[in-house]
Amino acid sequence: MSGRYDIAGLKARLGGIRVEENPALVRQKSRDFFWYSPRLKRQLDGVTGDIVVSPSSEQEVVATLASAYELGIPVTPRGTGTGNYGQAMPLSGGIVLDLSGFAGVKSVQSGRVVAEPGAVLSAIDAVTRPQSGQELRLHPSTYHTASVGGFVAGGSGGVGSIRWGGLRDFGNILRLRVATMEATPRLLTIEGEDLHKVSHAYGTNGIITEVEMPLAPAYGWLDVIVGFSSLEAAAAFANALGEQDGLLLKNLAVVGAPVPHDYFPRHRKFIPRDSHVAIVTVADFALGPMLAFTGRWKGAQVLFRQDTTSAEDLKGLPPGFELAWNHTTLRALRVDPSITYLQVLYPFPNQVKLVAAIHERFGDELPAHLEFVRFDGKITCFGLPLVRFTSEERLVEIMRIHEEMGAVIFDPHRYTLEEGGMKQTDDVQLAFKKEADPRGLLNPGKMIAWEDPAYDYKSGKTYLFKGLGETAG
Repeated sequence: MSGRYDIAGLKARLGGIRVEENPALVRQKSRDFFWYSPRLKRQLDGVTGDIVVSPSSEQEVVATLASAYELGIPVTPRGTGTGNYGQAMPLSGGIVLDLSGFAGVKSVQSGRVVAEPGAVLSAIDAVTRPQSGQELRLHPSTYHTASVGGFVAGGSGGVGSIRWGGLRDFGNILRLRVATMEATPRLLTIEGEDLHKVSHAYGTNGIITEVEMPLAPAYGWLDVIVGFSSLEAAAAFANALGEQDGLLLKNLAVVGAPVPHDYFPRHRKFIPRDSHVAIVTVADFALGPMLAFTGRWKGAQVLFRQDTTSAEDLKGLPPGFELAWNHTTLRALRVDPSITYLQVLYPFPNQVKLVAAIHERFGDELPAHLEFVRFDGKITCFGLPLVRFTSEERLVEIMRIHEEMGAVIFDPHRYTLEEGGMKQTDDVQLAFKKEADPRGLLNPGKMIAWEDPAYDYKSGKTYLFKGLGETAG
């Protein structure tokens, strides 16, 4: 990359803003968890920036963007690098804008918190809980490492989605402050409908400098693991449990045998190898009713209860949400590096039967992993099934079969916004990109519709974050 950009000129303009040029450290900050995907590992393994710039304030962000704009140097923002699709990887080199040191919690009020983008999610709750008895509604399984700005720019939902839905849903992000990349960067306040321009956009159309998120009452949460003899029975139980409006749940996952026994070593003593499990995180006051509901289910066996497990046995156990979402994949990869995964939506109302049919079709090639969520007001499930990888061609075939059987794929083996199926680019999104980043210097290579004017973004594909040009009715 060296010589492509005027890095010396950049440093002269940045003054006292912290920078890092050590190639090993720059490479480290140029990476995320892209290696979950064998395809992305092949494509992105050599990607690195030229310099890391680490602003600690909004003013330093603005100064960095102005300097980079003047010199034509691309800027790729990064929180703590917990993404899975290369979101924070600088495809064109240039600046890695490390926002992890810009991490204050600015205010806590009833129902809301305002934080700087680098604030780690668990650190936000460490402020809000003692001050106000509140906590964030949603967080990924990387709760203890992920930043709030990165979550908004690259995430979709996670723990809490069984109750609150996802980041795509109105009310789960309240306000953003965003810096544009122009000769004189502007600071825009983004609210309401406009939030969808910036959420899950990988920083391609502005750098988030402040986030206002909703809070919910903070409760004591307990993990319960319930075992079943079949995947369909576990999925049917979880679906019905999720529909119990009076039971306050924080997460609800199903993992098919033998994954929990083989890949969750600290929980292995509790889980027989042939058990398909529902991993439930429930409010402490709702535990009794939840267990009463479980008692109605023929064949349901409570394998683990956090409240009755000895302190010695609890020592070193990860929380239930760290067995779920992308942590399931991570734990599998630690045992078997050939594992990869998919992202699937099983549409309401036939999700349980569809899950059973798909996993019967693939057998051990596709170990099951489901996350039950509230999606468009209905309880259904996303799948993050593990894949025993053999070839990229077979991976494509597996995804094709899913879609032929009626399951929607959000391809985690693509690094662009559109190809993964999460973010739809349309005229409104493109117009905002042209306004906020007229030279296309923000995270280049991630938005196909900007890079390729011939790209047809009006296809009938299903997207998690719907196009902004669509209207209800």
